[in-house]
Amino acid sequence: MPDIYTPDLMEVVNVRKQTPDVKSVRIQFQNKARASQFDFRVGQFGIFSAFGSGESTFNICSSSNWKDSLEFCFRKVGRVTEALWRVEEGDTIGFRGPYGNGYPVEKWEGKNLIFLGGGIAMPPIRCAVWYALENREKYGNITVVYGARTVADLVYVDELAEWAKRDRVRVIQCVDPGGQTSDWKGEVGFVPTVFERAKVAAENSVALVIGPPIMIKNTLPVLEKLGMGPDSIYTSLENRMKCGVGKCGRCNAGPVYVCKEGPVFTMEQLQKLPQDY
Repeated sequence: MPDIYTPDLMEVVNVRKQTPDVKSVRIQFQNKARASQFDFRVGQFGIFSAFGSGESTFNICSSSNWKDSLEFCFRKVGRVTEALWRVEEGDTIGFRGPYGNGYPVEKWEGKNLIFLGGGIAMPPIRCAVWYALENREKYGNITVVYGARTVADLVYVDELAEWAKRDRVRVIQCVDPGGQTSDWKGEVGFVPTVFERAKVAAENSVALVIGPPIMIKNTLPVLEKLGMGPDSIYTSLENRMKCGVGKCGRCNAGPVYVCKEGPVFTMEQLQKLPQDY
């Protein structure tokens, strides 16, 4: 049985600066045999190591259909992310995973998909959007509403533009009031407000809502007004992910270990947990 605490060695094959403090990194297994065996579900996460500095948990933001590499995205906020910020193509970092339950994409088949994200929440939504686009015949209309504080804080803007060209896909970008530039062509307003203005049909739909707690809190009433029940609204408790295997106990939320039973939950499930999640 492999040691769950020993990371795979990964070669950095691409680094992209998404915003002044956000980067995305694409990596490949150095062990080709391990690469051929590896698989994951969209929505799962990994633990990424900057050797000598530590490790952090991030969503695997690439589609599970992409077999040659993995991608993660992070904001520079501390010692580990400062070290990851400095990696370049050809460098080696560590990876452990995948962990968590992932999105129930099979359960979503035949339904319209609504993706609502704020700020750094686009990466965990990105993997689900790409998966749905790559399995287009299985899903209905796709709506993406994504917002950030300013235009400079939006990530994966090139892919947002590409998605908007696809059949039965509607992409709405927005920035907070005051965050627009003179040439901004998107919406101005907070995600819940912009989403409500968009008048998205929610019949036979599921929604994935990821972002700051205040954004999620203010978005839920809009979804409820559209007739969506808590069993059809999903989110990811990424901020609770810790060791990945439920050993350290720091992901505990009432009777639930987020690393093992999450990070993806329906709002119906979350309503049964202590209100400190």
